[in-house]
Amino acid sequence: MQKISVQQLLDAGVHFGHLKRKWNPAMAPYIFMEKEGIHIIDLQKSVVKLELAAAALKQIAKSGRKVLFVATKKQAKEIVADLVKKVNMPYVTERWPGGMLTNFPTIRKAVKKMSSIDKMATDGTYDNLSKREKLQIARQRAKLEKNLGSIADLTRLPAAMFIVDIVKEYIAVREARRLNIPIFAMVDTNSDPNLADFPIPANDDASKSIALIIDYACKAIQEGLEERKMEREKETDVEVVKAKKKVKKAEEGEIIGDDETEVGAEIEEDVEEEVEDLDASMARRAAAKKALAMKAPAKKGVVIELEEEDEEEL
Repeated sequence: MQKISVQQLLDAGVHFGHLKRKWNPAMAPYIFMEKEGIHIIDLQKSVVKLELAAAALKQIAKSGRKVLFVATKKQAKEIVADLVKKVNMPYVTERWPGGMLTNFPTIRKAVKKMSSIDKMATDGTYDNLSKREKLQIARQRAKLEKNLGSIADLTRLPAAMFIVDIVKEYIAVREARRLNIPIFAMVDTNSDPNLADFPIPANDDASKSIALIIDYACKAIQEGLEERKMEREKETDVEVVKAKKKVKKAEEGEIIGDDETEVGAEIEEDVEEEVEDLDASMARRAAAKKALAMKAPAKKGVVIELEEEDEEEL
């Protein structure tokens, strides 16, 4: 991802702050000068803070967690919705529902209610209702979609929050701080940067400034998601290679086992043949001795003794 330059921030009007009388003293380190009663933000520090925030957002996205974007200001609604949809992250651009984080289970019930209404429309239950009931359910569905449609995929608390104006979104800031959720925020000269874990000194009123900062943050998230995808593909490839090696080893083991069985069978056959040959030779020798004894001129007792000896040898 290409790093952002001071000139880009300057062209987008990121350096314009609020009137001097509206400033927050905590923003003094980030103010460059005062001109015609308006504070000018130090863009060098803005670049440093923006790079730091982008690196943190990238790591969060790489770990597979969600970042919730909050921007209910009129000039920021459409910009945030269009850019954040591209990276598939949840966002709130309508009224912040009180207790959305601290009372998250109740918000999830409302989201489930919306999905149950959609199910009614598909399974035919919706057609059996009266016209008035259909109208009421349709209104309820539209209201839920407007307020909670963008967080329907948020099944658990987000890993971080990106807030455009922490002065306007003070309720969201309080809830996040209570739950120790890291806050990334665009802070203008009238804001307290100490409320955010990753403050980005910038003009939070101009649409060009908001678009530039949000776009850069979304690009960092997109890069983190792509790296995560590549890592998972590598892990899958490694597992496939290991599985192939195991299969190959198993096949080689079967082949070796078959060869050993064949060799053993051949050895057994050879041994059996040798035993048979030995038995046959011993039988031939015994028969020859008997024949010689019968032909020799000897007494009857001598022949009997030879036969007994032959029997003992057999």
